[in-house]
Amino acid sequence: MYDLVTFGEAMIRLTAPEFMRLEQVSSLAITAGGAEMNVAVNAAQLGLKTAWVSRLVDNWSGRYIRNKGRELGVDMSNIVWVDFDGVGFERNGFYHLEMGAGPRASSVTYDRGHSAISNVRPGEIDWTSIFGKSRWFHLSGITPALSESAASVSAEALKAARAAGVKTSYDLNFRSKLWSAEQAQAANRPMMEHVSVLIGNEEDFEKSLGFAAEGTTESYSKLEPESYKEVAQRVQAAFPNIEMIGTTLRDAKTGWLNDWRTLLFDGEEFYLSRIYEDLELVDRVGGGDSFSSGLIYSLLNGKSPQAAVDFAGGYSALAHTFPGDFNWATAAEAEKAMQAGSVRISR
Repeated sequence: MYDLVTFGEAMIRLTAPEFMRLEQVSSLAITAGGAEMNVAVNAAQLGLKTAWVSRLVDNWSGRYIRNKGRELGVDMSNIVWVDFDGVGFERNGFYHLEMGAGPRASSVTYDRGHSAISNVRPGEIDWTSIFGKSRWFHLSGITPALSESAASVSAEALKAARAAGVKTSYDLNFRSKLWSAEQAQAANRPMMEHVSVLIGNEEDFEKSLGFAAEGTTESYSKLEPESYKEVAQRVQAAFPNIEMIGTTLRDAKTGWLNDWRTLLFDGEEFYLSRIYEDLELVDRVGGGDSFSSGLIYSLLNGKSPQAAVDFAGGYSALAHTFPGDFNWATAAEAEKAMQAGSVRISR
């Protein structure tokens, strides 16, 4: 029995060290990462039984991704494997990361075209078998952005999960480098009828669903909770099957100094975490995935909406203090952070 199943792409992550640009470096730090795999790993680290479903080419990069998931407690047995053609006409994705500092933002360069997951086909994955032994299914808007067939399989998976009585969550996760707002809305809006818990920030709701918040800046760098509340109410009115809507609120002051807060709407009330002021960023990639992980973990464990958003806020704030996509914080550390615990050395 799985507590949580996720579906999507994971990539090889190559990071330039010491805030350098990629063209400066002579070596790169390697790890794996991808929205849905990040959520599966984080939830496993918190104690849930998780599985990640994907499609990978059977070469060193595919095995590296599989091995990373395995060593961090994720069931990787539902991967569809594709033979390596020796050239890379079908491949596993890579992404290259430059860490920002001061006024310079972090930057991601994708190398993920023709990836195995983008060629996934409806009917290729046995969702009935997978969801017959699952409690929760999580997906992000990155997966349907990869190709028309990946969008079809994303919709197929959500529909199968709901039919099996599995709770579903969907992180809109708009990526402008993968598709346009028009393409995102055409794919995402029909899927909303199968979603129980919706997650997204102000840009996601505008670009992926067409709901703009008042008071957004062009760069979406700051948003007051009141503006987001109005958007959440409109989204829930348009898609009444959605039980909860969650978001992260980020005020990006510099490349490594942010204010951070999380919000949850249960259809009647709004719940806010405390503000994590002047949060020092070691690595901001995966912060939203950690919010999703913390929220799913909390709700599966029967926490109230306020307790869930508090835990998810603390857990996702801590994610920024670790390098890499994955969150190495414990549940106890998240509980301490959400209560504004001391950062004196623990002896």
